[in-house]
Formats: sequence, C-alpha cells, structure tokens
Amino acid sequence: MPLMAHLKELRNRVFKAAIFLLIGSIAGWFLWRGWKAGWGSFEGVFQYLQQPLLDFAAAKGYSNVALNFTQVGQAFDLAVKGAIWCGVIASSPAWIYQLWAFITPGLTKKERRYAIGFIAAAVPLFLAGAAIAYLVLPNAMRFLIDFTPVDAANFIGADIYLSFVMRIIMAFGLGFLMPVVLVGLNFAHLLSGKAILKQWRISVFMSFLFSALVTPTSDITTMLLLACPLLLLFAIATLICLANDRRRGKNSSEPDYAQLSDDEASTI
Repeated sequence: MPLMAHLKELRNRVFKAAIFLLIGSIAGWFLWRGWKAGWGSFEGVFQYLQQPLLDFAAAKGYSNVALNFTQVGQAFDLAVKGAIWCGVIASSPAWIYQLWAFITPGLTKKERRYAIGFIAAAVPLFLAGAAIAYLVLPNAMRFLIDFTPVDAANFIGADIYLSFVMRIIMAFGLGFLMPVVLVGLNFAHLLSGKAILKQWRISVFMSFLFSALVTPTSDITTMLLLACPLLLLFAIATLICLANDRRRGKNSSEPDYAQLSDDEASTI
C-alpha cells in the first residue's frame, strides 16, 4: 500500500474505533452512575472503585478516610471522565480489532482468520489485567494511607483517587496486551520467534521498567504483581512464536518477511 492509502486506512480505523468508543461511553454513563429499576439495580462503577478504599479504612478502624469533592461541578466532570473510561473498557473488543486490522491490512483471506484468535486472546487478557489491578488496589491503599499521621484526617480528592485507580487498571490491561501483539506480528510474518528469544534480556528489563513506570505507587509489591504476569505471558508468547516458525518452516509456500534484511528486495 502507498503512504496515502495507509493514512486513509488509519483514518478509517480511528473513525470506526471512535464510533464504538462513543457508543461505549454512552453505556458507560449509566454504568458509572448505576441505576435502580423494578427489574433490578446496579450500584455503579464509582461505588466499586471506591470500595477498596472504604474496606481498608473499615478494616483499620479509620473514620477519617473519605473521598472529597472540592468543586461544585467536580462530580459531573468525574462522571463524564468515568463514562469515557468505562466506554474504553466496554468497547475494547472493537478498538482492539481495529488495531489488529490496521497492523495487518495485507493479509490473505486465510490469514485474516487469525484476527478471530487475536481478539479471542486479547480481550480476555485485557480484562484479566484490569481485574488483577482491581485486586491490587487494597495493597496500594494500604501502602499510601498508612502514612497518614494518627491525629490527621485523610480526605482524598475524588479526582486524584479516581485518576489513580483508572491509571492502574488501564496500565495492567494494556500491559497484558503486549505479548498478544508480539504473537500477532509473528503470525503476520513481521517478527520471528528467534528474534524475540534473542532479546529476552531486553524483554525482562522492559517488563520491569514498564511496571515501575505505570504503577502509581512506589512499593515493590505492586510492581511485581504486574511484572511477573507480564514475564509469564512473554514466555508463552515466545513459545507460540517459535512453534509457529517451525510450522511455517515446514510449509515453504508461506513467505517469511522477518528473515529479510532491510536492504533486501522483496519478490513483489
């Protein structure tokens, strides 16, 4: 594809992803605030996100820990922000597919079926990362709130706390997607398993560096809770790529662009 065609493809993919994100954000507005109806009720995502803080405060016997709204319109601003955040998670199957479709627009009809496996693996891993992050939150709360002096009150700004929580959950979710991207590039003939295996030291370093940067707390426990699953997923992704390379080697009809040097002319 020429450069302009790639740019048009990018525009179309971004537009489609934005449409799904908008639909997800509309649904996210109701998910964030919750609802009560005759057929059932839902407390809302906001209640679930603040629950780790309230549970930890109750377990410690702290009566001076609470979320604080400091401005008149802050609750509405946070509701909009929360709705968009819920929309990102709710529409994750759609925008993850658009990402994959943009990376591999030149696949054959047979190879495009790999997209089904990509989405089937990527979406559960993204949601699993978000779920693990939610389980990590009490540990993060314990680390941060324990520094509060005995005679002091810890009225946490709602915007600061929710940004903190959203950042952890999104970081864990996106971190769990990285190995899936490696497998996708391998199946698209863009990256070999041997190349991934050769750079295993860099993968280990980048996993710990990524974990240290995206986790808001400075304790090593939270960093390890993200780094260790990442390393395991990288190992599984490497094994899958090596197995796919071996399968591809037995089928000489399949091209292997990853083995070409940057200056070598292709057969196109």
